[in-house]
Amino acid sequence: MVSSNHVALVTGANKGLGFAITRGLCQKFSGDVVLTARNQARGQAAVQQLQAEGLNPRFHQLDIDDLQSIRATRDFLLREYGGLDVLINNAGIGTWPKNKPPRESDFFKDTQPGRVVNISSIISLKALKNCNPELQQKFRSDTITEEELVGLMNKFVEDTKKGVHKKEGWPKSAYGVSKIGVTVLSRIHARKLSEQRRGDKILLNACCPGWVRTDMAGPKAPKSPEEGAETPLYLALLPPDAEGPHGQFVQEKQVEQW
Repeated sequence: MVSSNHVALVTGANKGLGFAITRGLCQKFSGDVVLTARNQARGQAAVQQLQAEGLNPRFHQLDIDDLQSIRATRDFLLREYGGLDVLINNAGIGTWPKNKPPRESDFFKDTQPGRVVNISSIISLKALKNCNPELQQKFRSDTITEEELVGLMNKFVEDTKKGVHKKEGWPKSAYGVSKIGVTVLSRIHARKLSEQRRGDKILLNACCPGWVRTDMAGPKAPKSPEEGAETPLYLALLPPDAEGPHGQFVQEKQVEQW
């Protein structure tokens, strides 16, 4: 039997920022919260830690670089809930999957305004400003396609391998370019959702959580994971009648001009 509960899912949620976002959703979201992780043992340990705090997340194994795992998670959500209400893409991968995974619109319920939050970084904006004018124009375009974006990301990789990335107008930061990709992909998907909108009001945004003390960012970062979770939670919990933000890059709960 399909549950009538609303449901939120966080990827890469067994530690750090994803774990803090999951905790915040458990405290504030009116519905079930699914904590996902690539490693089942670590994910279940994270769930047990939150249960010890009096919270009650569910666990589901999810490797976002494995198409079979993605489809299994989709099927779980459709079977248990009839879809998804809130998706926070916190986990990162190092390569593009060979086969395209299901899109956000494949997951979301028709009866509840959906929310998608993609974790990017202010470094994406800084890296964009360090691109040459031609690349900036492409990345800022309101008509850039997903295929064109993938082509640009692949070009950066090849230009870097050849040692000509500076000559070709790229910034020095591979991390920065990867986050340009996350932000621009968010803009593309938001645009497609608007074009296909059937009254479902899915709001999709990219955000910067700030420099957060995690295994990746290190112990000197100024923000705790809980502080870093504030903007993602703000976007995930936008009220049902909200018209925006949508297709934006958000930092400290404020829209930044891309």
